[in-house]
Amino acid sequence: MVRESLKEVQQKTIFEEDQPIIRVENLTRIFGSGRNTVVAVNNVSFSIKKGEIVSIIGESGSGKTTLARLLLKLDYPTSGKIIFKGQDITFVKKRSELLKHWRQVQAVFQDPFSSFNDFFSVYRILNNTYKIQDRNVGEEERKKEIIEALEQVGLNPADILYKKIYELSGGQRQRLMIARILLIKPEILIADEPTSMIDASLRASILNLILDLRQRFKMTIIFITHDIGLAYYTSDRLLIMNKGRIVEEGNADEIILSPKDPYTKKLLEDVPVITKKWEL
Repeated sequence: MVRESLKEVQQKTIFEEDQPIIRVENLTRIFGSGRNTVVAVNNVSFSIKKGEIVSIIGESGSGKTTLARLLLKLDYPTSGKIIFKGQDITFVKKRSELLKHWRQVQAVFQDPFSSFNDFFSVYRILNNTYKIQDRNVGEEERKKEIIEALEQVGLNPADILYKKIYELSGGQRQRLMIARILLIKPEILIADEPTSMIDASLRASILNLILDLRQRFKMTIIFITHDIGLAYYTSDRLLIMNKGRIVEEGNADEIILSPKDPYTKKLLEDVPVITKKWEL
């Protein structure tokens, strides 16, 4: 049922963009040296078009989170390139340039309990987003926008606006992260295991909130996940990552129907419902 509703939405969403919004070329990230060398990302290349939903899938240690950090400019590669909207941003380090990048590329992280300062209020957290926005907004207008963003993610501003973060549940914190995204309106959202630490009953609503961003703002979404079933239900394309490499890439349906790489087949063994569905 979820699969059908998401596919219907995706079929209505067509973006005519010839050039990729982001492209990585031979990206490599090595940690340590000598015997302690770890190649977290190994010669990875791919491109993503504006408005696409792409999942990068792999088990713990596959390099997917390191790759996400490179795209977010929270870390720098050992070699290779990151091209964003035609510009080489691989080694951008100036504060002004980083702020510009973070206005356009944002993230929803896995752990809602460590994503914010526990002793800040909801209002303070959301008000701080204006520090990276390239527009002059008065305090009254800020508060109005913050209230609207909270309402759009299903949070009651009257109840939550001045609560401290430690008073919120995991689901409320994840919704707060999405409200933050609504205020910034980046071109790319990287969602790193956004539902893995919240109650199963809330996962569908959080996913729908994230997917709605693509519809409303033509936002490009990159899911980082170990769950190939989740990726199948939400994504246009899948990138399968193992030991720092992209071992398989393609349309979501094609990979589920006809996986080529042994590692992809292994991941699918842990999702018997999907495998069985295509065998019927």
